[in-house]
Parts: sequence; C-alpha cells; structure tokens
Amino acid sequence: MTDDLVTRDRDDDEVRARAAVGSASERDPATARRDSIVIWVLIVAAFVVILNETVMGVAIPHLMEDLGITAVAAQWLTTAFLLTMSIVIPITGFLLQRFPTRPVFLTAMSLFTAGTVGAALAPGFEALLAARVVQAGGTAIMLPLLMTTVMQLEPPATRGRRMGSISVVISVAPAIGPTISGLILTTFSWRFMFVFVAPIAAAVLVIGWRLMRNVTEPKEAPIDALSIVLSAVGFGGIVFGLSRIGEAQGEGVPLSAIAWIVVGALAIAAFVWRQIVLQRVDDALLDLRTFRERTFAVSIVMFVIMMMALFGMIILLPLFMQEVLGLSVLQSGLMLLPGGLLMGLCARPVGRAVDRFGPRVLLVPGAAILAAGLWVLAAILDASTPWWALLACHVTLSAGLALMFTPLFTASLGALPRTLYSHGSATVSTMQQVAGAAGTALFVSTMAAVAGARTAEGAAPLDAAAAGIATSFAIAAGLATCAVVAAFFIQRPVDAPEHVGH
Repeated sequence: MTDDLVTRDRDDDEVRARAAVGSASERDPATARRDSIVIWVLIVAAFVVILNETVMGVAIPHLMEDLGITAVAAQWLTTAFLLTMSIVIPITGFLLQRFPTRPVFLTAMSLFTAGTVGAALAPGFEALLAARVVQAGGTAIMLPLLMTTVMQLEPPATRGRRMGSISVVISVAPAIGPTISGLILTTFSWRFMFVFVAPIAAAVLVIGWRLMRNVTEPKEAPIDALSIVLSAVGFGGIVFGLSRIGEAQGEGVPLSAIAWIVVGALAIAAFVWRQIVLQRVDDALLDLRTFRERTFAVSIVMFVIMMMALFGMIILLPLFMQEVLGLSVLQSGLMLLPGGLLMGLCARPVGRAVDRFGPRVLLVPGAAILAAGLWVLAAILDASTPWWALLACHVTLSAGLALMFTPLFTASLGALPRTLYSHGSATVSTMQQVAGAAGTALFVSTMAAVAGARTAEGAAPLDAAAAGIATSFAIAAGLATCAVVAAFFIQRPVDAPEHVGH
C-alpha cells in the first residue's frame, strides 16, 4: 500500500489534480495523512535547528569574558552561522532535485547534531566557531527542504495556514532563542546552550529516521563548482568587509574593508551572470528566472529588510539592555519573550487570513508597524531609556513582523511554477540568511564605529554605546520605510482561491 501511495505521489498528473482540489480534506485520506506527517517532522526539525541561529546573542558578554574576545569577534559566532547558510543553501536546489526527501533530511539533521555536540565540547573560540559552521550546514539544508516540500504537497487553498506554521520556525525560533539562552546562562555556562540541545536534536533525528518518507522523484541535476566558489567569495566578502568597518572603532573606514566589499560585489555579479548563462540549458545552480515574477522579486526585497530588522533587534537590544541599562542576562532574555510569543500566537490566524483575503491586506499594515517601531527606538534610546519602553517597542516590532512573514512566504513561492519551487525556496532562504548576516555585521559595525567616535569626542561610555545602537536602529528604520512602499506591489498568487470559507 505504501509503495502505491508513493508512486501516486510521484506522478505529475496526480500532483496537479491534488493541487486543483480546494481543500486538503478532499484528498485521499492515506496520502493526506502521509503528507501531513512528513511536513510536521520537517517543521519540528526546522524549529530545533533555527533556534540555534540566535542563542549566541545574549551570551556575547559571557563569551567576551570567558574566551577573551572582542564584541566584533563574538558576533561572528552568529554571522559565520548565517554566512555558512548563505553559501550552502544555493546548493540545496541541486540536492532537492538529485536526491529523495528522506536521505536529504537525515543528512541535514546528522550535520546539525554533530555540530551541536562539537560546540558543547569546544575547548576555545576557534573550535566553537568551527562547530557553529557545521551546525549551519545542517540548518541550511533543512529550510529549503521544508519550504519545497510544503509547496509540492500542500494545496493552494490551505498554503497560508501551513506557511503560518513555517513562519513560527523562521521568525519565532530566532526570537525566543535569546530568552532560552538567558535562562540557561543564569545558572550554567555557555556550553550548556548546546548540551541541552544535543539530545533534542538526536531525538528528532531518530524520529525522522522512523517517520520520514520519500515524497519526491529524484532526477539528474548538474552542479557547477564555479558557481559555488563565486557565491562563497561574494557573500563572504561583503559580510567580512562590513565586520572590518566595525573593528575601526570610529577611526575611519579601513581600505581592507572596502576591498573585501568590492571583491564580494564583483563575485556576486559574476555569480549572477553565470546563472543566467547556465539556466538557458537548465544547468544553473540557482535558477534566477524566479525573479521574472514581480511578486517574487518584490517579496525578496521585503524578506531582506525583515531579516535585517529581526537580527538587528535580536543582537542590539540585548547588548543595550546589558551594557547600557545594566540588566542581567536573564532579565534581557525575558524582555524578548513576549514579542516571540506574540509572533507564535499570530502565526496560524495570520495564515488563515492570507488564505481568505490575500497577502497585501496584511503586508501593508505590518510593514508600517515595523517601520514605526524602529523609528521610535531610534528616537528614544539613550542611557535613561526605561525598560518598559524597550519592551513596548519590541512587542510592536514583533507584531509587525508577524503580519509579514506568512504572507510573504505564501505570495513569493505561490507566484512560481512548480518547476521552480526548489530554486525559489533556495533563493528565499539564501537571501534571508545573507540579509541576517549582513544586517548583524552592519549594525554591530555601525554601533562600534559611532560609539568609538563619541568616546573620542569625550562622551561617557554609556552615552556613546547608546548613540551607536540608536544610529543602527535609524538605519533599520529607513530600510523598513522602503518596505511599506514595496508591500503595495505584492499580489495574490494566481492559483490562490478568491475566498475560502472557514
């Protein structure tokens, strides 16, 4: 029976027929149950791996003291994680076409589990950084695998609700990471952030080994080594250059930083040209024909802005709370919890609203709320800012992000033909992680540069640090304002139902 179900699922005609049905409940019950189990295993696994993107943010002061490193170096434990993902994710377009679902999943979770154990046992900064890179390799595979599988298995009528579950993974897991980190660091050392996760990751690996099924048909797909090299040099050069600006501490922009950024930009330009050439014969590592769909292209721009704002908030607010306001690690972690919980609670209702009304009605107010919250933060941050004002701003920002993630996932991938699902999900995930890495580097670098300049002018250390963080949020606010305009150009996917009753 199982073999028959898999065979039916692999048949293109059956898949199209299933997509044409307006509700998941009208599919064959056994197939629908199998699909649901596969998707939920992927969602749980993705939540576990994404949680580790941001657990290091609250721990930066501890790591600086225990490992004897600077703030700029410590932020590389997050930036290197995101950067590795941005390098690996483009390869997943090849992996998801070439290999079945189950072995790809097992490979991703095995890498993540191995990296988690390595981080827990790391004797120093270099070993910890290497373990984070291994973790990121597994995480990078999991995200496109989840999104591509959902697009292939979930009917258009219910994609919004399912994408609501995915938005919990993408947005809530990073948001509550600092809270969990703060709770652990109150009693234990930073190693226990990985000690506690390792058995959970191993359990998810075992569950996936038992329940995961192959739901895609592998096909021959090429992989271009030059494209991999160009993407690594391009994204790596830009993020490294931004981080070097922060190391200047307000003493001007180093020529080496400019050189790295220029090299990175040229490599990305070469990467794009290479993909355009290869996609003419369907051999591209990352097929850029996805950008011919205006909704997809605009969604990518908004994803970049959102991820920069999200990771800037996650990195800078704990630093402000601890370094300027003098809050403890636990207090700063708990301050971020209400916003994370709000995003989780909103995910499913927002998904249902997307199915019913389309994405634009949620995206426009969401982007406006996000921009307003960032502008307020930029205006009020100083050494005397009360904690409750930070809490209110964080909850406001979380509400804006909650209204944006699910509509963008649904609209961006829903605008693409089936043949480009794997490339579209890889592109979305790549740009998210590059934006997160660049945003982290940019905001921390700006904070360090402005704080260094103010200190040189004679400002008090706390006032200088507050000015640096406020400047970073002003940059994020300007970007978010652009997202408000972009939101008006997002359209409902053509295969989405005009109205779905509930």
